[in-house]
Amino acid sequence: MQTRQVFAGNVAIGGGALVSVQTMTNTDTRDVADTLAQIRRMADAGADIVRVSVYDEACAEAVRALVDGSPVPLVADIHFDHRLAIRAIENGIAKVRINPGNIGGEANVRALADCLKQHRIPVRIGVNSGSIEKEILAKYGGVTPQGMVESGLNHARMLERAGYDDIVLSFKATNVRTMIEACRLAHQQTDYPQHIGVTESGTADVGVVKSAVGIGTLLMEGIGDTIRVSISGDPVQEVPAGLNILRACGLRSDFVEIISCPTCGRTCIDVEGIANAVRSATLDIKKHIRVAVMGCIVNGPGEAKEADLGIAGGRDGGALIVKGQPPRAVRGDLAEILIQEVRRYAAEH
Repeated sequence: MQTRQVFAGNVAIGGGALVSVQTMTNTDTRDVADTLAQIRRMADAGADIVRVSVYDEACAEAVRALVDGSPVPLVADIHFDHRLAIRAIENGIAKVRINPGNIGGEANVRALADCLKQHRIPVRIGVNSGSIEKEILAKYGGVTPQGMVESGLNHARMLERAGYDDIVLSFKATNVRTMIEACRLAHQQTDYPQHIGVTESGTADVGVVKSAVGIGTLLMEGIGDTIRVSISGDPVQEVPAGLNILRACGLRSDFVEIISCPTCGRTCIDVEGIANAVRSATLDIKKHIRVAVMGCIVNGPGEAKEADLGIAGGRDGGALIVKGQPPRAVRGDLAEILIQEVRRYAAEH
C-alpha cells in the first residue's frame, strides 16, 4: 500500500518519496545559538529533518530564530499544552509532533487543527509503548501492538473530526518485536505515512543494532516513510546510523560503498586503515560506487568482482582492480592510490 504524502517544509514524507532521516536536538531550545549550532552539525551529517523540544513559552518564541537559521525543516515536539504548538506554528515550524490524548481534550485538538490547516503543515501522532492510555492497557492486558495501533488511530480520528488529516503516525517501543508488529498492523489498517524507530534503544553499541533490526525489517517490507535512530549521547551520531540503514536496504544510492574483508592470517595490508581512509576521503562523492579493500591476493580479486574498483593486498604492495580491466600491480600508499582511482572513476561515470 502506498501511503499518503505530506510535506515538512520542502521534504516529502510518504507517497513514494525518498525515505527521510530525522534526529532531535538535546540542547536547551531557548539557547538559540547552541541549538542552531547542533542543528547545523546534524544537517552536515545528512539529516533531512530535525526535531526540537518546545516545552515552554520561551522555546516557542525561540522557534522563529531557529527556523530562520536552520538549513533543514524543523519539527516542534509538544506535550500537554496545545498553545505552545499553535505559537510554534505561527513562528514558522514545519511540522508538529503531539499526543492528542494529553493536550486537553477535543476542543484543544480542534483549535490546533484549525491552526495546522491555516498554515498547511503536518502533524505526527507519536504513540510510545510507555505512554498508552490506562483503558487500552486494561483492555489488552498490557502493552501490545494492537493496543498501540488502537491508541494512535483513536488520536487520528480526533483530528479527522476536526477536519484535518495531514497526519504522520509513529508506533515506537523499546521492544523491537512489539514495534515491528505495531507498524505492520498500522500499515494494514491505514494509508497514513509512518515515522518508524525503536525508542530508548540505548547507547550506540546496542542502539544501532536494535534500530537496524527494527527499522531495517520494516523498510525491507516497504513500511516506513521517515526514520529516526534513537541513541543515548550526541544525537548527531544518529544521522549516519540512519543513513547506513537506508543504504543497507538499498534505499539510498548517493554514496561510496566500502566493501572490506574481515581479514585472516593471509592478510598482507592494513585493511581497516585503508577502508577508513577511503571512506573519510570520499564522503563528498554523491554517486553509488562500490569500492573493495581485500587483504590478500588469494581470494581478493574474486571477492571484489561485485565492486567497481578495489585493492587486493600483496606482500610488496597490492593489485588494483578496476571493473572491465585486468588487475594492475601497485606499490606505495595504497589508500591514496585507491582514493585517486575512486575520484577518477567518479568523474568518468
